[in-house]
Amino acid sequence: MRPISRRAVLAAPVGLLAAGRVAHAQTVKPRLTVITQWSNGSEGASITALGKKFEERGGIWQHSPVPGFTTDMMNKLRAQILAGDPPACSQLKGPEIAVWSKIAPTVNLDGPVAAAGYEKVMSADLAKLHKPGGHWAALPIQVYRTNTLFMSTRAMDKAKITKPPTTWAEFNETADKMKAAGIASPLCNGGIRWDDGMKFEICLAGISPTAYRGAIMELNPKVLGGPEVHQAFVQLRKLADYMDPNVAAQHWSTFLPRFVSGDMGMLLMGGWVQGVLLNSSGFKQGDFIIAPGPTDNGKPVFVINSDAFIFWQRKEPDLTAGQALFAPLVMDPAIQTMFSQITGSIPVRTDVDLSGPGWSDGQREASKTLREAVAVNQTLLSLGHNMAQPNDMTAAMLDALTEYVHNRAVTPEQGMKRLNEAIESAS
Repeated sequence: MRPISRRAVLAAPVGLLAAGRVAHAQTVKPRLTVITQWSNGSEGASITALGKKFEERGGIWQHSPVPGFTTDMMNKLRAQILAGDPPACSQLKGPEIAVWSKIAPTVNLDGPVAAAGYEKVMSADLAKLHKPGGHWAALPIQVYRTNTLFMSTRAMDKAKITKPPTTWAEFNETADKMKAAGIASPLCNGGIRWDDGMKFEICLAGISPTAYRGAIMELNPKVLGGPEVHQAFVQLRKLADYMDPNVAAQHWSTFLPRFVSGDMGMLLMGGWVQGVLLNSSGFKQGDFIIAPGPTDNGKPVFVINSDAFIFWQRKEPDLTAGQALFAPLVMDPAIQTMFSQITGSIPVRTDVDLSGPGWSDGQREASKTLREAVAVNQTLLSLGHNMAQPNDMTAAMLDALTEYVHNRAVTPEQGMKRLNEAIESAS
């Protein structure tokens, strides 16, 4: 998103949740005005539950959901900022946090973050996104791994497959077995842009996390033209061939009944699939298994999609009190547990114990992989979900990738060329 007008008017020194100011604010009833795009399904349930926890602690929760795409929510946020009336808090993520923090003044959250020891228990790549200019302005509340493999147990039974593949060669072999067993579409997939782009990120991350960081996160021309990116385009073409070609412009969740029935075999998608399957679609744990996405270097790889709350400066005592009440709440292990158990995500905090009830084996495995990936510096930021690049660049890259997925006449070499051209044009 490009800078908007009135930027100079709205810009101001960053505010602080200073002790004196908080003490004054706590003499009034804490209130929080919030904008998110979470309105229904597991996401709607999670934000409602979070609001109730805020109210239980004495706050007034005023949530204004904006259903639809992220851009719809951002349009409302932009309108309120231009009107000089930003919410006390809003959903935002990825590089857009840095972009938007230059448009309107944000609250300095360094104090609450330090008190919670929050930065010490998360990925360094993730932490960096939320502290533009070196100061915390936003707090991530949940993490999804985009390179997650879901497998239909009925499809596995049909193809006599007993375990998930761990490498891309094994994945292709598994898909071929499913096709031979009469499963028309070994890979379940939607037909929308971020979905197609995410398939590319999963391919490249599994082939070479180092190349992913250079190509997708750093936009290094040499890496973008390198053999690993070419290999990712080759693998992406295989994925496209395993998919139902008649899925244009349809959401991936449309095909979950076919996936569960065994008509589609595998699904490469973030952990939110679990929340949709169990909380929105009425399916059961036994209908599917969850595993890490294929990786060829033998070490854990975790591609991060994370939702966060950015805090906007307000002068009203009740709103500043609400922000002071809400910040520790977002970082609370118990709150992150509640939130993730509803959505199917995992906590941002890598010190949360997932051994108890309410967690799936898939979530436990994802949490373990996150800790291990942090240890070997193989956590990456998602392209398809606006974590790796700002919106304008992401949109240009996704246009090139989705064309490649749905136009089988485009060769891997042409796909690489068009991706590089898209990046150059958006730079």
